[in-house]
Amino acid sequence: MQLGTFGKWEWGSLKEPAKINLTPMAGLAMASPFPGMDPCLEQAVLWSEFHSRLIVAIADALAPSLLPRYYIAVETRTYRDSPNTEVLVGIPDAVVLSTPGASVQAKPDTPGPGVATTVRPQSVILPMPMEVKERYLEIREAGSDAVITVLEVLSPTNKRQGEGRRIYNAKRQTILGSASHLVEIDLLRAYDPMAMHPVAGDTTPTSTDRYRILVSRSEDRPRADLYEFTLREPIPPFPLPLKAANEEVWVDLQSLVTGIYERSGYGIRLDYQAPLPPPTLSAADQAWVDQRLPSP
Repeated sequence: MQLGTFGKWEWGSLKEPAKINLTPMAGLAMASPFPGMDPCLEQAVLWSEFHSRLIVAIADALAPSLLPRYYIAVETRTYRDSPNTEVLVGIPDAVVLSTPGASVQAKPDTPGPGVATTVRPQSVILPMPMEVKERYLEIREAGSDAVITVLEVLSPTNKRQGEGRRIYNAKRQTILGSASHLVEIDLLRAYDPMAMHPVAGDTTPTSTDRYRILVSRSEDRPRADLYEFTLREPIPPFPLPLKAANEEVWVDLQSLVTGIYERSGYGIRLDYQAPLPPPTLSAADQAWVDQRLPSP
């Protein structure tokens, strides 16, 4: 037997598999029509995926600047919450029961004269609890494992009224009463913002339909820095405070969100002809959005 053969089958007869070109091609990535946060990503069907990608992207981007003195831990908070149709849509782990369709419903028998009628049951839906898993980041000191900074990216379950908000608020109060810093990223315009109050004498108006980044340094409490911005503005960079006074790393969140948008193919997945997720925009903002979105 000659080298390269096995019976009647020859090695040389094996066809090479088709090759996939993985070389990036300029101009193929579609950019978001919005300069900062894309409000279409706030819809429930996409938020869970976007949230997970953003947590990982922030951790990966910060690691080179923090090591070897600090490291980043990805933590998970798990609890059971009551279902909410708006939040559950698009969440793979959520099971939403529905009534049988008309094609499978039994037709009621028509009682004859003098025959007693029987009350037949109808299908109903019970509010089943669902398990919620939320990921967040902790910047820990190498060696001591002490939590220096907690970084949270808020989800709808954190902001809407219910068990999720109660549990998050309890954790938030624990952090604010500790020596750890808190960074809270809120890229959801819907629902009430987390509790905060303007400094006495500050007349700057706060809006309920803005995005927010809160930086709370433990040594400055109860004062904190609040970065508010609208969908017309890019996401501002913000400092991530560390252990020593004035020790911080700046986070370019806009570049991370832009990268996630492009790598995830949101440009070909989002329907920009559909109404934006709530809350309803002002007339001026809606006119601005209509000018930026592609025509049907």
